[in-house]
Amino acid sequence: MLNSSFTILDYLVVLAYLVGITAFGIARGGRQTSAQDYFLGREEIPWWIVCFSIVAAETSALTFISIPGLAYLTNLTFLQVAVGYLLGRIVVSYLLLPAYYRGELSTAYAFLEHRFGRKTRSFAAIVFLFTRIAADGVRLFATAIPLKFVLNVNYPTAIVILAAVALAYTYFGGVRGVIWVDAVQMLVYVGGALMALVFLVARAEGGWSGITLAAFEAGKFQVIDWGFGAGFFQRPYTLIAGLLGGALLSMASHGTDQLIVQRLLATRSLAASRKALIGSGIIVIFQFALFLLVGLLLFGHYASATPAELGLLRHDEIFPKYIIEGLPPGISGFIIAGLLAAAL
Repeated sequence: MLNSSFTILDYLVVLAYLVGITAFGIARGGRQTSAQDYFLGREEIPWWIVCFSIVAAETSALTFISIPGLAYLTNLTFLQVAVGYLLGRIVVSYLLLPAYYRGELSTAYAFLEHRFGRKTRSFAAIVFLFTRIAADGVRLFATAIPLKFVLNVNYPTAIVILAAVALAYTYFGGVRGVIWVDAVQMLVYVGGALMALVFLVARAEGGWSGITLAAFEAGKFQVIDWGFGAGFFQRPYTLIAGLLGGALLSMASHGTDQLIVQRLLATRSLAASRKALIGSGIIVIFQFALFLLVGLLLFGHYASATPAELGLLRHDEIFPKYIIEGLPPGISGFIIAGLLAAAL
């Protein structure tokens, strides 16, 4: 079982994180005195905190564990999509954000009501709620998987623990508490990925050059796929598809989705929200580069073995396997906390 390599120190780290982040969110949110305060945080939140919060909000536990696995199987061409994310945010910053700052809007869908009426607003809000429930249900269950094995509990219990933590600081802290917690959690899961990278290099025979040799020989450091030649439509990430697809996806998720727009409306001004949104796109590129690099180092660490040869069913189980089995006590717990941070 996965929890066989976990120590008391790891359990304490995970428990301290769950308790600490809940208390921090409640305390940082402060007292909510009005609906505007609860949903917009009195518009007092610095843009760079909102920037971190956006990155954390769009980064799920699936991203944290699957992107290293993607690099393990393929290469670095997924970064083309991340660059597309940045281009889409630039468009949103100058095309859509000014409309949200005209008048007193508290949601992304209030603007639809002004333009097209209450029925359009209600329909868009209902679609958002149902799609968010479906998407976050998958993410919540994915995060419950490692927590189940770490704490040796069943899935319903693991899901209730995670939901209770998120509910506590969301309900009592409002959007201000959520945004500050997001910022801390981004630092936690990025720190966890950096720790994994450091240990992979430090423990490898030959250091960086030794652990990356197999990836170099397999062509896994390729970043750009121009898409020329045969098999254009079979390649998952080409330059044109990555930039265009990433931009369109980012324009939809960061320009019209309440999950992101509510955070942008919590900034002090249009200029601050633009800096937060564009800055998040730059951070996401570096974040994905980090996750992909961890995957390439894992490729060298496991000597190019396939997931089946490692006794795994899927490529996204490779990073969790290393976290549980390849890291010292305490560090494993910290990175599991990072996994929980990506989910919450």
